[in-house]
Amino acid sequence: MFLAASIVVFVVYFANVALGAFARAAFLGDVGEMLVLFAASILFVVAILQKEAARKDKNGS
Repeated sequence: MFLAASIVVFVVYFANVALGAFARAAFLGDVGEMLVLFAASILFVVAILQKEAARKDKNGS
């Protein structure tokens, strides 16, 4: 779930950057862009930590 959310948020970030570069029609400002990238990073870290915890429980370590 968190990994999918991270991908969605990163796609929003990428779309904003691409629109800003090619069409000069970015819909987020600098601060909004930073917050979206930060959210994608946090969601990705949460997803990775959950996968590691599940793997640790599976192995019984």
